[in-house]
Amino acid sequence: MSVTIGVDVGGTKIAAGAVSESGEILAYVRKPTPAGDPDSVVAVITECVNELGKSYEAEAIGIGAAGFVDADRKSVVFAPNLAWRNEPLAVRVSERTGRAVVVENDANAAAWAEFRFGAASGTKSAILVTVGTGIGGGVIMNNQLLRGAHGFAAEIGHIGLVPDGKLCGCGLKGCWEAYSSGNALVRAAREFATESPAVATRLLELGRGKPEGITGLMVTQAAQEGDALAAECFNQIGYYMGKGLADLAALLDPEMFVLAGGVCEAGDLLLDPTRRSFESSLTARTFRPTIPIGVATLGNEAGIIGAADLARS
Repeated sequence: MSVTIGVDVGGTKIAAGAVSESGEILAYVRKPTPAGDPDSVVAVITECVNELGKSYEAEAIGIGAAGFVDADRKSVVFAPNLAWRNEPLAVRVSERTGRAVVVENDANAAAWAEFRFGAASGTKSAILVTVGTGIGGGVIMNNQLLRGAHGFAAEIGHIGLVPDGKLCGCGLKGCWEAYSSGNALVRAAREFATESPAVATRLLELGRGKPEGITGLMVTQAAQEGDALAAECFNQIGYYMGKGLADLAALLDPEMFVLAGGVCEAGDLLLDPTRRSFESSLTARTFRPTIPIGVATLGNEAGIIGAADLARS
């Protein structure tokens, strides 16, 4: 049986697994991320790999990292939450483990996992959109991961959706993630609670009386309870999610979209307004095949599975 090791490096945790060629995680380890020290991050990745290597003879290692990965899949050019700047990660981990190493952006790795083994299996072209604190994504076109000339493709959260719109965390205005992410959901709820406290009674109750106390989980809870204002927050971000997907469909024409990330746990609260907005915004929608919008099936393990599979191939 062919086994590779996948590593998912995040700002708070490093998770790794020994993964079979069918995408099954055979063994799993998880350790805290020493995010402020690049050398320590490499050391923890090595510890995870060596621990798994005691039980499985892995052929190669795939590492998914939140950041810009170069075209050769060897270095992390920029990772805002990990203090990596032109970090030769593949070489450093390979030297310590004695195995070949491939590095990939974490959203790309998750997209590849859903394409190979998850919600998009059976397609040739699909787009994964991760909806968490921000928006990320990965694009598969004709069975190939779309990486671009420099390896930086599919930073879709920073598509300019609204000209001169709201300020994004990246410093630009009008980015998609400023309108349709977990942060956007919370901002909408807090704005409503500030401007119309008499209407936002449930949200304020959950937030202990303060707009700034409202979190994304609270908005989801209130909406699931039937609170109209919380549901309207989802309608807002769903509207912009559908608009962004329609733009991607016009550009790339995928067979399907797969939504992933914490905000998607709200289910139809997000999916229903997203689908309505997508259908009303899609060019020539009555003359083209339906493009389904589904939900990821591999959960938090997608990054590990995708990174391991990319290392194998």
